[in-house]
Amino acid sequence: MIKVADIETSEERRRPGRPIRVAVIGAGMAGILAAIKLRERNIACQVYEKRDSVGGTWRENTYPGLACDVAAHWYTYAFARNPDWNSLMAKGEDIRDYFERVARDFGVGPLIRFNDEVVNLTYENGGWDLRTASGHADWFDFVIAATGVLHHPNIPDFPGIKNFKGAAFHSVRWDHDVELDGKRIGVIGTGSTAAQLTSALVAKSERFHLFQRTAQWVLSRENVPYTEEEKAKFREDPAALEELVEQLRDKTINGFANAVIQVGSPEYKEIEKLCHENLATVRDPDLRRRLTPDYRVACKRLVISPDFYEAIQHPNAVLVTSPIKNVEPDGVRTADGVLHELDVLVLATGFLVDRFIRPTKVIGRDGVDLDDVWADGPQAYLSMSVPNFPNFFFLNGPNSPVGNFSLVEVAQHQIEYILQLIEGIRQGDYTEVSATEEAMREFEKERCEAAKKTVWVTGCNSWYLDKQGVPASWTFTFDRFVEETKAPRMQDFEKKTLSSSATEAAVI
Repeated sequence: MIKVADIETSEERRRPGRPIRVAVIGAGMAGILAAIKLRERNIACQVYEKRDSVGGTWRENTYPGLACDVAAHWYTYAFARNPDWNSLMAKGEDIRDYFERVARDFGVGPLIRFNDEVVNLTYENGGWDLRTASGHADWFDFVIAATGVLHHPNIPDFPGIKNFKGAAFHSVRWDHDVELDGKRIGVIGTGSTAAQLTSALVAKSERFHLFQRTAQWVLSRENVPYTEEEKAKFREDPAALEELVEQLRDKTINGFANAVIQVGSPEYKEIEKLCHENLATVRDPDLRRRLTPDYRVACKRLVISPDFYEAIQHPNAVLVTSPIKNVEPDGVRTADGVLHELDVLVLATGFLVDRFIRPTKVIGRDGVDLDDVWADGPQAYLSMSVPNFPNFFFLNGPNSPVGNFSLVEVAQHQIEYILQLIEGIRQGDYTEVSATEEAMREFEKERCEAAKKTVWVTGCNSWYLDKQGVPASWTFTFDRFVEETKAPRMQDFEKKTLSSSATEAAVI
């Protein structure tokens, strides 16, 4: 295949306004967003999706009880609000339908190459050589990795699990052919997925076993339904809907997101109080004791559920706190010698959250391998750019704001920032752009210092923490994130022009 880079002359590449081609990796929430925004600016893009449909995590996860713990109206694109959500927090299937509809309405489908995973990206000739699992090859000026975080399942190697006679699967690989009614069901894990599964399955099971390694703090939030009158008002009056979105946003950011980065704040103390009050609704003292975490509220990602404590007190429910010793043909044996007989075993054991675009092999300038750069953990300047990987950016990348708020809004701020950098290339200001090593170091230094004031470092082991025990998240206020992503500080970027013999770090 002849590459664009091989046939394009230096004079053509210098020409301002020349066509720019962008590859978007992933057709989930962020990939759909990127495609729409690129098309708005008449920038050609190709989206690569490893599965057969759009939706990302909302396509991958289909387990019973699946829902988003972020208010549905806030968890939408600003340019495509949905007045017809049925309740405060939406079901997973409704969210998937929303993203499918937006992709269809904005004509994203024809831009997507489905069932073809990107396996290699190599920076050469001022752009990216892209190869897929099918052998397809192409060349792009710019790559946007919109691959998300929650799609590589963490599957612990429990001894004997291959000998289990019943059905066993990870929650993200749900087997809908397995009958659940009247069965003995075991769920390993106690995060948000396990809590939702408990609420959905306990009543229909003969016996429901929740295997808990670590107790979780649970914040109760009633999933209030919207009336037909309210939905009609939102359809007829977009301003009223936008006002509701802003209220939901402010309540979450000011009441929670900013609270967890300041442990001593009044807002944090209020969250702590509400979680303790919720735990007090567990009537049995022994069960309540075993459900009580030994770390501070929100040190791990807070579980938000209106009925988890009610469900775990159901007569069918068994909370198992003895460690798992092994899996046997008839069930799970724990360290106390008890065999918990099961028909179905579900691993709600989370995801490998440090993968991002990997296992795609990404080779940057001068042959630098992203796996080597990230040997001690993923890092990116403002969560979007990695030094020595020009014209390569992340949406919801390393150290992005994560937690109990809208990643849709996060991605919207990031794509607008990235588009400004693409525009510089389109106008011929430079041909390469990536964060400087110094900007990366200074950002990480400040981020790690700010982490010392967060709840995430108060003494728990969570997926928020990297190998050094530093939260792999945005440790500043959300308002600062919004401010930082308004426009690039070009002094923080290396830029190369056709006339330059070396990479420049001066302001253009």
